[in-house]
Amino acid sequence: MDKKCSQYEALFTFRSEEELMEHVKNCPECKAEHEKMQKVSELLQEVKPYYQKRRKTFAKLKAACALFLIMVCGTTLGIINFNTDISDTLKYGSALSAEDLGLPVDSYGLIYIE
Repeated sequence: MDKKCSQYEALFTFRSEEELMEHVKNCPECKAEHEKMQKVSELLQEVKPYYQKRRKTFAKLKAACALFLIMVCGTTLGIINFNTDISDTLKYGSALSAEDLGLPVDSYGLIYIE
């Protein structure tokens, strides 16, 4: 029973290209393995531009979503902070009046000054 050569992986991983090619020239099993690896490498090179384009498109989409979120949150928080009726309604369930705050008011709800 013939032993199969198992040096291809070790040579491919740990040795120089020249040593690998020298062994591939002399070993038919490693030559077949090297041809398979070359086919895989060619396929990877063929699809590489597709994945690069896809990655760039996805990065642009993430940037657009982040900008949209910043704009919406900034606008919403700006409106809530500058309009106290909205912030009071969100915090307390209704807009607070001067009477709710404990200030002296007249019958119209206006602050009463003595």
